[in-house]
Amino acid sequence: MIETDTLAADVAVSVPTPVVSVKPVVLSAPGRGEDLRVRVSAPAAGPGHVHGRGRVSAAERELPVIVFSHGFGWSSDGYVPLADFWAAHGFVVIQPTHLDSRTLSLPPEDPRTPLIWRYRVEDMKRVLDQLDLLEAAVPGLGGRLDRGRIAAAGHSWGGQTASMLLGARVLDPEGEPGEDMSDSRIKAGVLLATPGRGGAELSPFAAEHFPFMNPSFADMTTPALVVAGDRDQSHLTARGPEWFTDPYFLSPGGKSLLTLFGAEHSLGGVSGYDVAETTDEHPGRVALIQRLTWAYLRHVFYPEDPSWLAARTALVDDPEPLGRIESD
Repeated sequence: MIETDTLAADVAVSVPTPVVSVKPVVLSAPGRGEDLRVRVSAPAAGPGHVHGRGRVSAAERELPVIVFSHGFGWSSDGYVPLADFWAAHGFVVIQPTHLDSRTLSLPPEDPRTPLIWRYRVEDMKRVLDQLDLLEAAVPGLGGRLDRGRIAAAGHSWGGQTASMLLGARVLDPEGEPGEDMSDSRIKAGVLLATPGRGGAELSPFAAEHFPFMNPSFADMTTPALVVAGDRDQSHLTARGPEWFTDPYFLSPGGKSLLTLFGAEHSLGGVSGYDVAETTDEHPGRVALIQRLTWAYLRHVFYPEDPSWLAARTALVDDPEPLGRIESD
């Protein structure tokens, strides 16, 4: 059964199911200084609950996973428009709270601050290492994770975090690629408003405060959907909104780019409805992102699924499209 939403260019998605979210699930994190707090959201189903037959169907038993990295200052409590949608449509969504979250109030002089970008990647890997614990923490989720279908996603700085799991690497001061922190367990990515090249393309402020924002996408080989707003003008770069398309244009093939018309850094409100950071609130744009990211991941994880092709066709056929898609 399919439902459509005219605000999202008639991109069809599966019928939503109820969602259960559990937080905080606390993961031991020696050497981090703080245990890692995680939110897990999943379709609510379990033995005796599905179809009255006392068993879980194959589709509800084999749930792909999205590990989501929040933007600077946020936490696992954010990005409900994405997390709830993905979970309602068949994904398990896991959201770690990184050390830069405002909920932790880490002072700038903390010795961990210069390496928070590394702690972020390690947080994502710690989630993957402890999937058994996370699965057991959610009632009815036991035995339902599909560990062969895991995606990394993120918004803003979280996009850089996710990109490193896909193969992106931070360049050192001499321009040489740093440590490869990719993870073979990650099979796909969704990079939302992800910063582009660093070096001379950073603003003086960013170069002084965020020298690690100097990625190379040359080894980012994992399939990914890059999402960028064509009015996302950042104070972190001397370039224009096209800076956020670098993860697409500077990485090897197998990627897709969704450019959203009129979108600024919040992409219409993906981090939450009615939040102060959303300068371009647009429910239709958020609905489109929800459906296109879902369709893209369905396409990568289940190549026979027609959702991505149908979504692209619907966007092209829309007389007033909210964006455009290109693929290499």
